[in-house]
Amino acid sequence: MGSRRHRGTLLLLLLLGSTAACRRPGGGESGEGPFPGAPVVLISIDTLRSDHLPAYGYRGVETPAIDSLRRDAVLFARAYSQVPLTLPSHVSILTGELPAVHGVRDNVGYRYEAKRWPSLAMELGGAGYATGGFVSAFVLRGETGVASGFTTWDDDVQRRFREVLGHSQRPGTATAAAARRWLATVGDRPFFLFVHLYDPHSPYAPPEPFASRYPLPYDGEIATADAAVGELLEELRHRGLYDRAIIALLSDHGEGLGDHGESEHGLLLYREALQVPLLLKLPGGHRGGSRVEEPVQLVDVFPTLLALAGVERRGKEPLAGRSLLVRGRQPRDLYAETYYPRLHFGWSELASVIRDRYHYIHGPAPELFDLAADTAERHDVLREQRRVYAELRRVAETNAKPLVGPAAEDVETQKRLAALGYAASAARVAPGEALPDPRQRIHTLAQLQEAVNLMNQQRYLKAVPLLQRLTAESPHMVDAWEQLGVALQAAGRLEESLAAYQQALENSAGASHVAVSAGAVLLALGRNDEAKAHAELALAASPALAHDLLARVALAGGDLAAAAREARAALAAGGERVPPLVTLAGVQTKAGELDEALRTLRQAEEEVRRQGGDQRVTGLQQARGDLLARLGRGAEAEAAFLGEIRDSPASLRAYSGLAMLYAAQGRADEAVSALQRMVEANGGSPAAYAEAVRTLRALGDRQDAAALLRHALGIHPDSRQLRALAG
Repeated sequence: MGSRRHRGTLLLLLLLGSTAACRRPGGGESGEGPFPGAPVVLISIDTLRSDHLPAYGYRGVETPAIDSLRRDAVLFARAYSQVPLTLPSHVSILTGELPAVHGVRDNVGYRYEAKRWPSLAMELGGAGYATGGFVSAFVLRGETGVASGFTTWDDDVQRRFREVLGHSQRPGTATAAAARRWLATVGDRPFFLFVHLYDPHSPYAPPEPFASRYPLPYDGEIATADAAVGELLEELRHRGLYDRAIIALLSDHGEGLGDHGESEHGLLLYREALQVPLLLKLPGGHRGGSRVEEPVQLVDVFPTLLALAGVERRGKEPLAGRSLLVRGRQPRDLYAETYYPRLHFGWSELASVIRDRYHYIHGPAPELFDLAADTAERHDVLREQRRVYAELRRVAETNAKPLVGPAAEDVETQKRLAALGYAASAARVAPGEALPDPRQRIHTLAQLQEAVNLMNQQRYLKAVPLLQRLTAESPHMVDAWEQLGVALQAAGRLEESLAAYQQALENSAGASHVAVSAGAVLLALGRNDEAKAHAELALAASPALAHDLLARVALAGGDLAAAAREARAALAAGGERVPPLVTLAGVQTKAGELDEALRTLRQAEEEVRRQGGDQRVTGLQQARGDLLARLGRGAEAEAAFLGEIRDSPASLRAYSGLAMLYAAQGRADEAVSALQRMVEANGGSPAAYAEAVRTLRALGDRQDAAALLRHALGIHPDSRQLRALAG
């Protein structure tokens, strides 16, 4: 047995030597590879700082799986991200291009156009590889275009509807398990496997035993991700694939952890946000345990993996990235940027240039650091190194590309924006306008977080004055305007909510998710044509959200065929499934297809259970109550309406549905009480009064409806919604 193993090892080494000598097309100039047909595995651990791994000298956490891979891999001591945001960074990793080139500058509102910038999956898939992608964050859902080229894309992530987008994630072990199941289906084909783990991302809540083992929850999350990596590597070993595989392990960006005032990432470009781990394992463990000190960038992964696989890139234009394995390369400048502060807060964007030992940060107050002497970047040497500063400033200004707003590249969307009276300039920056330095404004994020925390507790009216103060102090702050719109909408103050969303849409130059939010309020106000126009604004970048809103607009207009068609288009778009399933059930209920509607709602409920079962999806219980009432199952309908009210105390339709149910059962006093509770729960908002008036009219109580409307107009004389009812 031992002699056979020895002969197999010699044969493998001979084969490796022969492939290195052949220098097939696409091979690296350093002599490593190519290895045609070798499995290609890319593992991305989101938000992982390199200086929090034992492989890079850290002692605060144990990562046995990554350590074992490091023994077989080349370690790049100074690898840097090109942008500290998940979606644009991953698009850069998969294309070898900087964000300014591939056009994805933020996590929301932008869509990767694969036809213009072919991805690693497209190139390897075109060469006969099976391609599978498995991601742990909603921000990497297939709807963004990042799934292009993958025959399998698993983005089965629990959408946490009442929390910020970054909190929608699934455990890395679940993602790794899905990837392991896919490996069983590949057979003998060469394959490209991309696995994305999100565990180190906030909120830091590691499971046991890691929660108790590590005092720093961030480190506990790293240990959790390492466990998932271990399961994946063990599966490769079990299938006899590990030794001959090409494996890259990296992170898309780092994490602030308060080092320069930023707790998370996206706003600043200090080393803790940009420097990431990068390990590259070659077949047979060639060069295993070696270390490369030369600065490299994540855009280098794309050409490296293609070269190692022996696959020629179809595009002929030069890439930002270059092979990691080419020795003796000329030094180069590594450019990074973040437009997150400008797109979300109306603050200045920042750029960064790393040249050997120097790190220059370009912005309203430029800084220069000597990384060799000052890894923590505490001492600005700009005044002492004026020549270096001048050179790197020129590099930053040369690499910087004008910001294109989320909707600006799509001519049709631009026309629609203009027709609705919105500006198309990104983040509403006037020529020559000096934007605030994010480093000087970062403290205001604590106020925004306080408001968001109140909203998570459904204390919307408490959050409103905080958000109003923020928008007054920082009128370009898109996130504050958007959250203000959410809070006012939840509180039933729809006209004020619409104004906030419209300001957010104006400031963001057409962000698709904001357009949908504004459209939903317009629909609630009965302004269906405007709601439809806003949905159409979002079709290019957020097709699932847009089609779902179009379905609801068609349903409100009585066009059931169009509503069903749009709801199914939303499901086919690959985004969140629960809202369009609820919409489709509503269409089927209106059409009298009650059994079909019940089956569709069961699908939605099963989807919620499959995603974790603890999510309160607005409208799901209300739709169930409406359907059960039509089926004559009164007790179940009442329980469903009350469940919706418990989860969403300001839900207008749940209260009105409950009132209609009580009236149908002869419980008139309880029907009136339900409407009173609805008005109280919504702080006496115009929307709540309007819903109560409509419900009384539907019940045939025209006299009480008229009296209530007069009373409401006395409180809210300027309400367009109430005046429309009076008209």
